[in-house]
Amino acid sequence: MPTPARAYAAQSADTALAPFSFERRDPQADDVAIDILHCGVCHSDVHTARSEWGGTLYPCVPGHEIVGRVTAVGGDVTNFAVGDIVGVGCMVDSCGTCPSCNEGEEQYCEGSGFVGTYNGPDPVMGGHTYGGYADHIVVKQDFVLRITHDEADLAAVAPLLCAGITTYSPLKHWKVGPGQKVGVVGLGGLGHMGVKIAAAMGAEVHVFSTSPGKRDDAKRLGATDLIVSKDDAAMAGHAGSFDFILNTVAAPHDLNLYLNLLKRDGTMVLVGVPDSPHDPVEVANLVFKRRSLAGSLIGGIRETQEMLDFCKAHGIVSDIEPIAIDQINTAWDRMVKSDVKYRFVIDMDSLKAA
Repeated sequence: MPTPARAYAAQSADTALAPFSFERRDPQADDVAIDILHCGVCHSDVHTARSEWGGTLYPCVPGHEIVGRVTAVGGDVTNFAVGDIVGVGCMVDSCGTCPSCNEGEEQYCEGSGFVGTYNGPDPVMGGHTYGGYADHIVVKQDFVLRITHDEADLAAVAPLLCAGITTYSPLKHWKVGPGQKVGVVGLGGLGHMGVKIAAAMGAEVHVFSTSPGKRDDAKRLGATDLIVSKDDAAMAGHAGSFDFILNTVAAPHDLNLYLNLLKRDGTMVLVGVPDSPHDPVEVANLVFKRRSLAGSLIGGIRETQEMLDFCKAHGIVSDIEPIAIDQINTAWDRMVKSDVKYRFVIDMDSLKAA
């Protein structure tokens, strides 16, 4: 029988998040039931709940940066046991048979497409999936991650399930490492993780920002320096010198400004999705230096586990501001204004009081 769940949900694109009750499925043979301890707050939560990308299904319970404790497992589960600390990221299912799924790249599922942790089609209960702004969740074991960080760090681990893998995946795919000069555009929830991870990979990291006041923070996170993108002379001084640029900005801007900074054969990867198009790219910036402009989504389950293990080995967690669930609407407003360093994380124990 389904079990009652408590959460915060948006009932429409223009309503605030508020308490909401629904039902989760009981664990099936290959399911893991998880009490949610912490859930990170991603800008995608706002975009979806406010239907800024379209296609939102209501009620919408956001949340795909989930850390929790296993409370039950199905009879076929072999990888997890009651009491384990685990994570759930942006996906809870995929077709499992297409080339991408077979290669461990479920985020690019070519069959039915991956099932999002929220706002996706629920293959068991019907309707749509509900995310991590809730007291518990039930997920197929193949989409559950093992977390080995210390319990004191668990709240700060939660954003790794989206912000961490979103930045780790392109850095790993394009083989960032020692001897390379790497740029990170934007120092927010994604950008600060990109700096930490690229630095841990051995690269020389520079942050691009419109805010010179972020220089000290950029260096604290592992960057060599911060380059003010509005300073034409500073930008010109780095022309043609970067091997790789990770662009985390999710607002339209001039990509040519950064393409000019790449070496021959350099690559800039976009991980932010703006709600309107970027300015046109000058093809000559690509052709005459054989530069590449690419994009990257999150990562597959195998790579996400790899990222978590990498971060544990290098002592990496997210910089967070913990909040109670009843502060979520204020937190969203602050996040939209970039007023957070660098990720809000909900203490889900606060849901009991709310």
